Amino acid sequence: MKLELRGITKTFGSFVANDAIDLVVEPGEIHAILGENGAGKSTLMNVLYGLYEPDGGEIVIDGEPVAFSGPGDAMAAGIGMVHQHFMLVPVFTVAENIVLGQERVRGAGLLDLEAARRLVRETAESLGFSIDPDARIEDLSVGEQQRVEIVKALSRQAEVLILDEPTAVLTPQETDELIQIMGRLKASGTSIIFITHKLREVRAIADAITIIRLGKVVGSADPTATETELASLMVGRSVNLGVDKAPATPGEPALTVQNLVVHDANGVEVVKDVSLEVARGEIVALAGVQGNGQTELTEAILGTGPTSAGRIELDGRDISRLGVRERLDAGMGFVPEDRTTSGIVADFSITENLVLDLVGEAPYSSFGALNVRYLRENAEDRVKEFDVRTTSIERPVGTLSGGNQQKVVLAREMSRPLSLLVASQPTRGLDVGSIEFVHKRIVAERDNGAGVLIVSTELDEVLALADRIAVMCNGRLVGVVDGGEDRDVLGLMMAGVPAEEARKEAARHHTVLGEADLEADPESSVEPVPQPITDDQVEENR
Repeated sequence: MKLELRGITKTFGSFVANDAIDLVVEPGEIHAILGENGAGKSTLMNVLYGLYEPDGGEIVIDGEPVAFSGPGDAMAAGIGMVHQHFMLVPVFTVAENIVLGQERVRGAGLLDLEAARRLVRETAESLGFSIDPDARIEDLSVGEQQRVEIVKALSRQAEVLILDEPTAVLTPQETDELIQIMGRLKASGTSIIFITHKLREVRAIADAITIIRLGKVVGSADPTATETELASLMVGRSVNLGVDKAPATPGEPALTVQNLVVHDANGVEVVKDVSLEVARGEIVALAGVQGNGQTELTEAILGTGPTSAGRIELDGRDISRLGVRERLDAGMGFVPEDRTTSGIVADFSITENLVLDLVGEAPYSSFGALNVRYLRENAEDRVKEFDVRTTSIERPVGTLSGGNQQKVVLAREMSRPLSLLVASQPTRGLDVGSIEFVHKRIVAERDNGAGVLIVSTELDEVLALADRIAVMCNGRLVGVVDGGEDRDVLGLMMAGVPAEEARKEAARHHTVLGEADLEADPESSVEPVPQPITDDQVEENR
């Protein structure tokens, strides 16, 4: 299927989200669309998928103009979409979600679940992975839920698959698996529109790249373009993809965690005797595959989750029994992992969300009455400072893109004096320009004397920001290493290998690669590229 978008325009009031956009996707092509948050990428895809009706332009499939009145029309035409926020029913099984809306019945009108199970297995196996058709969605990891969405789209004969920010909520391992799946889809003849702002992934998988900025196509690029060149096209200026920071000058401990134990709602021990210290004037990054206790540890630090044993100190003061409000008042800032459920109130305005934890204090209110003028001034300043893309500060924050919602959370937490900033996935869903800004602000917090604890599954971010790196696996702290640690060493530690053993294994691995490279080309002066360490190597080392 050849897909063309010709002059697509979409407006919301006076705001032009898409301005005469042209796009051509060839059969069996992976076409990446790059752009900042708010650039109009998702709006364009929602037009293509029939969720929005364009105000101008046309959609053309194999030379014939088509019009969609809803997603059903788009699916019937062979277009499927996996949204950034998955469209699955949590309490339904995988099979029930796959056939929802196109149920097959047998006998006396009974749902043919066996046919649904067979469809799930066959579609998943064709992509090289397996899914339990009877598993409930709410029991699956984020990566597994995304695979269900892909199976759902392909089971409806999608010839063009739209993936909207597909790696925003994935771990590095899940991202690698998704890239492999995309390669298999391409080989089978499926076209993929890959909406993202992650430059490394685009260069790894895309056949063609279109860049959108402020609702307009500003250029196209070949996958051989450098990350710096792509970033400059996205943002419209040169972007520093690294992090400029002076060496840390650690002071007194801002956070001290001693022998912390946390059990989940089912009584399972998810944080196991963890001790950790974050000094004022340093950034400690907590690395690990998602689901290894990082979330429960940060919730215990803030006080939103229970602790079974241990002690937590802020600036030397025992806060183990204090409530969330008291911990915030004591100088703690917190950016939660899941902004939609823990970071914002979706129906509240941007103005209100920027002062959720400050609204009872002067100058935001006095004698029980809100200072509306000051709230507006604060919102205008924060929106400008953090580049929140919106038409109005009174707009409900739930209507913003995921990246702009994250900016609102960051603006609220980083705009007051802090002793300790705890930030889980602080740049999840942000574009390169916003990531550059957030990284600068995090370093500024450190340089202003605050302690910073970052939880991130992005190894590039961990290595760029951290002065020290703490690695968790299976609820335990595997070790703490310097910020300049080798990437392969960190990967092994994330699999549970102690630091010293990981360094020996990584050194042996690099040596083998180097010898193989010299044998292949004795005259070569190019350093070998480290390859991923396999599960077999990890087990062998254990």
